[in-house]
Amino acid sequence: MKIKVCGLRDAENIKDIAALHPDFIGFIFYDQSSRFVGDDLDEAVVRSLPKSIRKVGVFVNASPDYILRSVKKYDFQYVQLHGSETPDYCRSLRNRGINIIKAFRVNESFNFSMLNNYKAQCDFFLFDAKGEQPGGNGITFDWQIMSRYDNEKPFFISGGIGLDNLDELVALKNIKPYGVDINSQVETEPGVKDVAKVKELIDRLRPVEEEA
Repeated sequence: MKIKVCGLRDAENIKDIAALHPDFIGFIFYDQSSRFVGDDLDEAVVRSLPKSIRKVGVFVNASPDYILRSVKKYDFQYVQLHGSETPDYCRSLRNRGINIIKAFRVNESFNFSMLNNYKAQCDFFLFDAKGEQPGGNGITFDWQIMSRYDNEKPFFISGGIGLDNLDELVALKNIKPYGVDINSQVETEPGVKDVAKVKELIDRLRPVEEEA
């Protein structure tokens, strides 16, 4: 199971987390988020991350030009779209060479059939808990809902994942996430990750990945 650590912005914290070798690191470019990178994200630090760590820029209903400028500046391998972006919007970015993770906010009434329009335009899906903010709410959704998904497109599970519920996630039957997205449950403050917690989480998940 792949590990994505999202919502970093402090240069030293980025380096410390990168030393743990997660599979993905995410940076949030949404100005309403408490983890918004603003103008402070160190371009050199981000660009110098090991090639084994895929860099993700996270955007919410942003203009394509803003996304493209950010991808070029920081050398992102993926763009995560966490708003109400349409399949056509995803296709327009994909046609310009952007790899896409499309996020969806899930609750009991989520309509999985609407995903069919997105499948050809995205590399991964990400399923997050539906909360007040587009992401980073620190809450989980009922993961059993994912049994309704056809698994055609690999996906991440996000929302309130931490050391306390990790075993429950790993033990899910008939639900095979490509990866987990961790954020608020492994922080000392918004945008700063607790290195010891992230290390423990990775140490517990990596054997699962190796058995897969």
